[in-house]
Parts: sequence; C-alpha cells; structure tokens
Amino acid sequence: MSAAPARYQAVRAAVVILLLAVAALPVSAREQAPARATITQQLQALIEAHPEVGDLLTQSIAAAAKANPDPETNPVQTLPEYYAFIDESSKLIPRQIVANPPDRIRDQILQLICYFYFLVDQPLDALKDKGLYKNAIQYAPPFSGWLRDFTINWGQFLNTRASWDQATYQQFLADPSFGLMRDWYEPPTRWTTFNEFFARYLRDPSERPIAAPNDPRVVTSPADSVPQGVWPIDEQSRIKVQGGLGVKLARFFTIPQLLGPDSAYADAFAGGVLTHTFLNVNDYHRYHFPVGGTVKEADQIQQNVALEVTWDDNTRRYDPVDSTGWQFSQTRGVVIVDTGDTGLVALIPMGMAMVSSVQFEDDVTVGSSHAKGDMLGNFLFGGSDFVIVFQKQVGFELTAPKDDTGDGGYAHLLMGEAYGKMTGDRQ
Repeated sequence: MSAAPARYQAVRAAVVILLLAVAALPVSAREQAPARATITQQLQALIEAHPEVGDLLTQSIAAAAKANPDPETNPVQTLPEYYAFIDESSKLIPRQIVANPPDRIRDQILQLICYFYFLVDQPLDALKDKGLYKNAIQYAPPFSGWLRDFTINWGQFLNTRASWDQATYQQFLADPSFGLMRDWYEPPTRWTTFNEFFARYLRDPSERPIAAPNDPRVVTSPADSVPQGVWPIDEQSRIKVQGGLGVKLARFFTIPQLLGPDSAYADAFAGGVLTHTFLNVNDYHRYHFPVGGTVKEADQIQQNVALEVTWDDNTRRYDPVDSTGWQFSQTRGVVIVDTGDTGLVALIPMGMAMVSSVQFEDDVTVGSSHAKGDMLGNFLFGGSDFVIVFQKQVGFELTAPKDDTGDGGYAHLLMGEAYGKMTGDRQ
C-alpha cells in the first residue's frame, strides 16, 4: 500500500487525536459504558427523555459515514463512539497535533472543528419542512440547545489555566499565520488561559491603522477577516439567498429575524444592503466599530451555535462553508449605530462553530458614542462571522480588493483597512 499524501496524513492526525480513547479500543470495548463527562451525561439524559433525538443523531452519524466512509478520517460510526468523542472533545486544548506537520496548526485546528460539525450537519429527510435553516440536527431543538451547552462548557474549560502552557504557546508562535512574531500583540505573559490568548489584545492601536479616520463615509473592516460579498434587501426587509449548501431553491430571510424580536429598528433597513465577513481561527478575534456614531440599541441573542461543513473526497479535507442564511438563527450580538449624516448601520458579530460567547465592551451601551476603529467586543474560541447592514439611503459599496486566486473571492483584510464606502445621505 502506498503512503497517504501528506495533506491526508495531517487531516487524519487532526481528527484522530480527538479519538484516541475511541480508536484505540476494539469495537466491543467501545460499546461499554465508561464514566462519562458531565456534558456527555447531559446528552444521554436528553436522549433518554427524547428518544427521537437519539434516532436523529444516529441517522446523522450514518449519513456522515456514507459521505465519508473512511474510518481513519471519520472514526465515529456509532452512537456510543459519539459519546466517547464528546468526552474527549470536552477537554480538548486546541493545539498542534503532530510535530513538523505538512499543514499549519491553524489548518489542523480547523479540521478538528469541521469534523465535530460534520457529524451533525448531514441533511435528514426526517427534518424536512420543519422551518429550520437546513434539515440537519444541529439546527433542530432540543439537540441544538445541547450543542450550545457544549460550546459553553468547553469555553469554560478554555478559561482555566489547565488550557494553556508554554509548550502550547510555542506551537502557535511557530505558525506564521497567527502573526505572533510580528509584534502586533500584547506580551504573551498576559495569557494564562487559552481564551486569553485567543482574544488577545493588540500591543498598541497603531498596529491596526484605521483607514481614512477623518472620512466618516469610509467603512473599515471590523476584524481581521475575508469579506464574503453584498446582498440587497428588498422593500419588505427580506434578503434573497439563491441556492446554497443544502438549499435547492431560493429562500428569503428577513431583517426583523436578524435583529431580533425586541428591536425597534426591524423595518428601518428595507431597501438597504447586507454584507458579512469571515474570521478564521488564526485571526485577531477582537472586533471594532467599522463606522463611527451613537449606539441606539445593543442586544445579545442566544440561538444556535452551528457550522456548515463539507467533505472533499479529492483533497481528503473537511471544509467550512460561510454561506448566507445560517446567520438568521445563530447566536449573535446586535448593535444599531446612528452615523449621523448617512443613517443607521447594524453591526452584528456572529458566533460561528465553537464560540462560547459574543461579548461587548463595557462602554458599548445605549447612548454611547464611538469613533470608527474603537473596540466593540470580542469572540472566544472558534471561527466567526461579522454582519453589517446598511439603510437604503446609505448607498453602501464594497470596495475591498479581490484575492489573487481568480475565483472572484475577496482578499483577507486586517481590522481597520478599507472595507467599503457610504455614498448616500440621510433624507
């Protein structure tokens, strides 16, 4: 048998590290009932109270095995194996999997996250026509509620000193994609937990210069991220999403859904535009005001903590998908900013995947005023998304440069770089 390609080996290692307790045991031993982590016991109790959840989870695991039957890159094939997988995941420290890997630590961690969600992102006929974003169990209560509890539980572990040590720091230091060698960030002596590292501060604001600080019409990138595009909002406050992963027909999502049931500005963005930008796991995870103005509303909405994932049989990798639509039922923050001359802008930091919190700075309150580039808040562990919604009269235009791949995507931006511009005036 020929050796597996280097990239395949890295994916295999990244997935299997979570499952040492599973993959090292014979099937008969895996079927036994060892002492479980508390969060796993909560899932077992949920399934005992709602047997249909166990049926759906079993169907999802089987569908994942059909999509990727390779037991080395998809070792969870049964519900007991899934329990063991959750045991291991609940105490995982995100870090390097193998020494001198062909993939960087960022890519290995991304594979771990993607595999976790691949198992629960499979389309299921039993969930069709249930009003979910996608007919996958990760969007379906009560399992979706347990999934949120898992991310909170893991986030609490990542807030402990047990989640961080010098060896882990050295691994991230050696991966240039995290930028720790560029003198961007505060001294690493301030990081005593994984989440302190992940939500690290800049050494000085000058490390992220703000584009056109005196021109309020220039919109800056709210975070280190990759813009995903612009979607028009119709006069009924809907955006139309054509196709998309698991969505065969056009679907409409409404701005009132996005802003939440308590927003006084639910209909204020009819005829405007929506844009969103994706943060990877290696990005600076503090987000900033992309426009200046006065806060009119500030809210946090607790809903799903999901991630769309595909398995690429050619590259032997799990790939995250940042489509448009999942944000409307996702855990998120919502801040409405009155920019003055140009109108209202909604800033919506979006928890994606294993994000245990979407946090605002203490000074972000109703009535507070902020300059473009001021800190708005931060995410904890996980890739994330940031949505910005503009009123019709703002006349927003995305000016971010395209990347050099030729596929029409946008280049990665640093927080503070020019993202777009507002061309209209408040009437």
